[in-house]
Amino acid sequence: MSLRQFARLFHIETALTPAAYVENVQLEVVRRLLEREDVALKQVAGACGFRDPDTLRRACVRRVGTTPAEYRRRHAQG
Repeated sequence: MSLRQFARLFHIETALTPAAYVENVQLEVVRRLLEREDVALKQVAGACGFRDPDTLRRACVRRVGTTPAEYRRRHAQG
């Protein structure tokens, strides 16, 4: 199967591109870390596969609608 065919079929089944799906999964892990642990954003970004905190921030704003720091303030447990 070609890469193009895979991407087309993936989009049909999930309504997402493969890249968007991976980013959503990464951001789900980011959310969990931000809610439960006091880990530096640089470490969260690295642990979740983002190049740097700025890339994490842009993805978070785009998909979640807020910055990681603001998300942590609103959703931190404890």
